[in-house]
Formats: sequence, structure tokens, C-alpha cells
Amino acid sequence: MAAKSKGKAVSRRGFLGGATVAAGAATLGFPAIVKAQGPVTMRWQSTWPTKDIFHEFATDFATKVNDMSGGDLKIEVLPAGAVVKAFDLIDAVSKGTLDGGHGVIAYWYGKNSALALWGSGPAWGMDGNMLLAWHKYGGGKELQQEIYRSLNLDVVSFLYGPMPTQPLGWFKKPITKPEDFKGLKFRTVGLSIDIFTGLGAAVNALPGAEIVPALDRGLLDAAEFNNASSDRALGFQDVSKICMLRSFHQSSEQFEVIFNKKRYDALPAKMKALIANAVDAASADMSMKAIDRYSKDYQALQQQGVKFYATPNSVLQAQLKIWDEIVARKEKENPMFKKVNDSMKAFAQRSTKWQNDTDVDFRLAANHYFSKKG
Repeated sequence: MAAKSKGKAVSRRGFLGGATVAAGAATLGFPAIVKAQGPVTMRWQSTWPTKDIFHEFATDFATKVNDMSGGDLKIEVLPAGAVVKAFDLIDAVSKGTLDGGHGVIAYWYGKNSALALWGSGPAWGMDGNMLLAWHKYGGGKELQQEIYRSLNLDVVSFLYGPMPTQPLGWFKKPITKPEDFKGLKFRTVGLSIDIFTGLGAAVNALPGAEIVPALDRGLLDAAEFNNASSDRALGFQDVSKICMLRSFHQSSEQFEVIFNKKRYDALPAKMKALIANAVDAASADMSMKAIDRYSKDYQALQQQGVKFYATPNSVLQAQLKIWDEIVARKEKENPMFKKVNDSMKAFAQRSTKWQNDTDVDFRLAANHYFSKKG
């Protein structure tokens, strides 16, 4: 019994001694030794094929988060179709099948038509950067969250990466007037479906990876996607040599990163702040990378025999007229559509005047330095 008691005493003294050392270390400012925990890992999917620069933008964002967290958070981004189809991404994230994803709001157009206002149409004359400013500072984010709640989408969304004006599309011959769209089998998404349907096209909303094969097989006569780099990577130049630039169908779109809300809410506040700042950093970096890469691929496409044409003003004016009809119809069908559109309009009314009054016409300088001289 005595030996047993002595053993207990030694054990207790050892425990107290260890506690005293730990307390002393803490007092002296030495870090306490705790059991190491592994990093938070997340499996994401984009809505883009691997070869598309958009998937690269998705991985760029993940890399920024991974690096900024010092390895405490690790996001792995899979390409479209790896787990679910592109248009099913937000449901998969909401249900927790995926921890997050990268796409565009226009892909969720079928859930609530108001969501397409974040990318489709002329946006009251705003470009992508101005629309993103409305989203962040003009009430757009709160309206988007209201819509997602009404749809029971258990996600946390961040918009970033304002896109340049998208081309009208790729065609067998140049578009010279609105009537050229009559009966054309055409690919687009979001409320752009309504715009091109209004022009007389038969629209099919295919994901990016399916467009060129459909053009090649004759299932489509023409299609739009987004930009010189994406279009070149997808192989548009192999099935068409005519691309029309400038359009109001998607002149102010931006990207979206989404987290499963339960996974996001479980993160510490410091990591949530890191993510928010990574979004802004990725947005700026994407805009700069786009200028570099899109201009290079624009040049390369021309070297591959692609002819680029400016969309005639008659087609642009027809788009605006049709858009007004779409808006009037959608606002009657969907009160949230009107609520979002009114908010966007109020922001655009002052911001577009400021921008248009302030910005110089840079084309004058570019023509001065680079136009061919006789």
C-alpha cells in the first residue's frame, strides 16, 4: 500500500511540475506546445474545362487563398464535370457535395431570372467594373443574398473579376443587320437567351465545353462564349473564321466564387477575412492577366486566319430595344427582378455620367500612335 501511495504521489508531483513549467513558459512568453492540427481542406469544382483560361482564374484564386493562409486552408479545384455538370454546381455546393466552386451567376438564371441581371444585358450602360462596384457598394450584394435565401441555397457568395465586353459571337458569315439572326441556331446563356430569341434565333444554352463540338456537327450555326483566350482554347477558330466584336448581350459580367455555408461558417474569423481579401486580390490580378492574355490571343487568332468585324450599330440598337421589352415583361413576372433592376439603375444613373464625363477617348491616342499611315 505504501509503495502504491508513493507512486501516486510521484505521479501527482510530476503532473504539477509539468503544469508549473507550462505556466512558467506562458508567463515568460514562450508558446505553449499543443497537438498540431491538419489544414482545412476543401474540394471545389469550376464550371470550366481545364484548358479554358477561366479554370486558370479559378485555380489562381485558390492558390492565393492557399498561399495567404500559410497552408492552413487548402482548396483543390477540379474542372467542370469532375463531380457534377457545370450548371449543377451551385446545388452541389449548397448540399455539401462540394465545398465550393467557381462560375458565373448567369448559370443560375433558371432559378430566378433576376440573377441574370448580374451579367446579361446592357446594365444601364455600366461596364463590368462599374457593375461590380454596384454589387459591393450599391446594394447588389444584399439583393443577391436575399434571392439565394429565397431559393434555400446554403452558400456564401463572392463576386469578383469584372469581364471585358464579350463578342457578339462566331458565325459562318459576317452579321450585317438584325434580320441575319432569323432562324439561326445559336448558343448563349442567361437573359441573353431572351435577347437572341428576340432577334429571331433558335437558342440552345450549352456549357462552354460542348459548344465547339456542337458547331462542328452542325447542331449550332453560331455561338458566343466570352473572350479571345477562352474561345481560342476551346477551338472556335477550327470551326469558324468569322468573329463579331462588341455586343450588349453580356457587356458587364463578372465571376463568382461560392462556399458551402456550413463549411464557411466553421472557419475562424481570421480565415474569413483572409478569403475576403483574397477575392479582391484575385479580382485585380484577373483583370490584369486578362488584358495581357486576351490581347495576345486576339493577335494569334488573326494570324490563324480569323477575321474580326465590329457589330453594326443597327444590331446593337435592336438589342437595346429587345432588352427594354424583356425588362418590362420580367418585371411584371418577378417582383425581385424589378427590385434588382431599380437598384442597378439608380447606381448607374450617377456612375455612368461620372465615368463618361471623366474618361478620355483612349482610341484617339491609340490611333495616333499605332494606326497605319499612308
